[in-house]
Amino acid sequence: MMDGQIDIRLIVTLLGVAASIFGGAAVAKMRIKDLQEDISEILASIKTNDKRIDALENQESVMAQRLDIITKMNAPELLRRDHMQLASILSDIAYLKAEQERMHKLHNGAHPPVASERKAT
Repeated sequence: MMDGQIDIRLIVTLLGVAASIFGGAAVAKMRIKDLQEDISEILASIKTNDKRIDALENQESVMAQRLDIITKMNAPELLRRDHMQLASILSDIAYLKAEQERMHKLHNGAHPPVASERKAT
């Protein structure tokens, strides 16, 4: 009879262990499913962040290019050249104004009468 009790206890113990294993497997399966969902969310977040980083890098590149253009436009040698050209233009304008004034005084504001070309007089 003792052999029969050990066998029943052994079977009950084995069934308890099997139930624990299956219960643990079910819990582990649910936990794995939750972890997979979390990983999916993290990957989606990473993709979103990658898109934002790409957009920011593109904007930074455009801003750097614009800044480079502005820097070249305001280079000291170019500003010096532009100021010298402006000074030359202002000087030419002053000369032309004086010349125009001299021509105006030469005619005294009115032209002398000119003979008609048709009559040849």
